[in-house]
Amino acid sequence: MRWLRFAPLALLIGAAQPTLGTVDVPAVGETAPVGTANDDAADDPAIWVDRRNPARSLIVATDKKAGLYVYGLDGKVRSQIAAGRVNNVDLRQVGRRVIVAASDRNDLANAKIALFELDRRAAKLNPLATLPAGKGEAYGICLWQPRRGPLTAFVVMKQGDIYQLELSLDAVPTATLVRRMKLATQSEGCVVDDRTGILYVAEEDVGIWRFGANKSDPVTPVAIAKVNNAQLFADAEGLAIAASGTRGGYLVASSQGDNAYALWRLPDLQFAGRFRITANGSIGGTSETDGIEVTTANMPGYRGGMMIAQDGVNAPNAQNFKLVRWAAVKRALGLR
Repeated sequence: MRWLRFAPLALLIGAAQPTLGTVDVPAVGETAPVGTANDDAADDPAIWVDRRNPARSLIVATDKKAGLYVYGLDGKVRSQIAAGRVNNVDLRQVGRRVIVAASDRNDLANAKIALFELDRRAAKLNPLATLPAGKGEAYGICLWQPRRGPLTAFVVMKQGDIYQLELSLDAVPTATLVRRMKLATQSEGCVVDDRTGILYVAEEDVGIWRFGANKSDPVTPVAIAKVNNAQLFADAEGLAIAASGTRGGYLVASSQGDNAYALWRLPDLQFAGRFRITANGSIGGTSETDGIEVTTANMPGYRGGMMIAQDGVNAPNAQNFKLVRWAAVKRALGLR
């Protein structure tokens, strides 16, 4: 864990609250460990759901020292690809293609997007391009597929800059910078709600902010949750959308500082509760979680959806990712 920095008072909303109750939810699955041992290596997952045959759904996840893994729902490695220092990952289905984008920090001064296509039958990633994304160290990345317009990537730099790039998926892919935004201090986790066109970004020691995802939207961030050692603890890291209907569901955040996760109801962003992922037999719980992902699609063993979370301490093995039934999270918190 890093030493924590004090957030500027002007960025905080209200006074700290007493610590809230945090419920336990058992892990029910896990992935094989990443290949980089004895290091902070596993980082961020994404889930591709096969709507025709949910049992063939896949998990794509990063080893931020080495590359990317593709796992089956059983947690076994289906393939891996060397890509160096790729930090966060996201994916979207564009027509018949599944496009995967990772934040590439092999050059710490010049961010890039490592772009791949997921071969669903072979369960492997095929490289498409490595695209320049702006000055700075690439930390977070999230994708947005608007109803009209190109696939869009948001790249979050370590120092808080956020670059919005429109992606062309032609024979020679390109990335065009269309907007810049800024948070004051170290930031990483981000997610876009495709249904509403809202971008959420976590500023690690300050809180969670939102922006409109359209390139014509204002660049001033709107605060929705603060690091207050009650609902949310520093470092605020991974973000995910647990979608329900056309606007509903939950925004989920990794509250890394106390090894927990916090939820806010959508679309009103009212706080909805906190939980921890705990051990279940031979499967350990999670701690120091970086990246998370949630799908509410039904899959074998995960009726009502799945959450996957990076586990920062998986001794004696290397770091990995733990799997949880989303229905169990909702039940434990008394949510519909």
